[in-house]
Amino acid sequence: MAAKIISGTQVAAEIREELKERVKKLNEKGVTPALAVVLVGEDPASVSYVTAKAKGAEEIGMHEETVRLPADTPEEEVLKTVDKLNKDPKFHGILVQLPLPKHVGTDKVINYISPEKDVDAFHPVNVGKLLRGEPCPLPCTPHGVQQLLVRSGYDPAGKHVVICGRSNIVGKPLAAILMQKKKGANATVTVCHTGTKDLASFSRQADIVVAAMGSPKAITADMVRDGAVVIDVGVNRVEDKTREKGFRLVGDADFDAIKEKAEAITPVPGGVGPMTVTMLLMNTVEAAEIRAGITS
Repeated sequence: MAAKIISGTQVAAEIREELKERVKKLNEKGVTPALAVVLVGEDPASVSYVTAKAKGAEEIGMHEETVRLPADTPEEEVLKTVDKLNKDPKFHGILVQLPLPKHVGTDKVINYISPEKDVDAFHPVNVGKLLRGEPCPLPCTPHGVQQLLVRSGYDPAGKHVVICGRSNIVGKPLAAILMQKKKGANATVTVCHTGTKDLASFSRQADIVVAAMGSPKAITADMVRDGAVVIDVGVNRVEDKTREKGFRLVGDADFDAIKEKAEAITPVPGGVGPMTVTMLLMNTVEAAEIRAGITS
């Protein structure tokens, strides 16, 4: 029997409807959640992401402004821009679109963002709070994975989750989220990576496999046990001359083969991707609620 398809598009739409109601409550208090996005340069993928964030903000009634800087903007000017947004009470969230030009230090810029406005949740203060289980913004993609699991009926509590990938953006923070003694977590987490010997021996033990290796179809059907749930975080371009653009998007899991044995799986595109922007919007709304003294 083919696996259930976990639609990130559908779950993201559900969350955005909830966010609309939360924004309305903030509006009643005279507050409009506001997100500032800093875009340095015109990287096509970055421009596309920023456009999606702006559309998402408009959809839920949130204010969004994109500060566009030329690619050759000195690092000091980027930092001054972030500092100005830190001090501007209009904005509840700040996001600096990555990647930055090579002459601008990514860590330096991220560390400059006020932790309270860090809606990407990359600041070391928020990373530390996450690991300690303290209230803080949650990284968008890992939080999106958690929401996909919970809202699709695959609560990770008591399950063995094997995360294939140890990046600072997905693997490490997702492990920290799912191991917490909290609702929607309480999982036993194993983190595998490129240095893991016989990765398949670990992934075959998993109730839930998260594919975040950054390599197309790195997780194959023989690496997944029957009835497992597979969350595919990967987005890879592979050549496809039958497509108008000459390529198609595939994940880090071999979708077609795995769907024949897994209980559930996310597609690429349409799986984790739509969740990332939605969780960014959620973090901004939550930051506005905290400042307005609204507790959920």
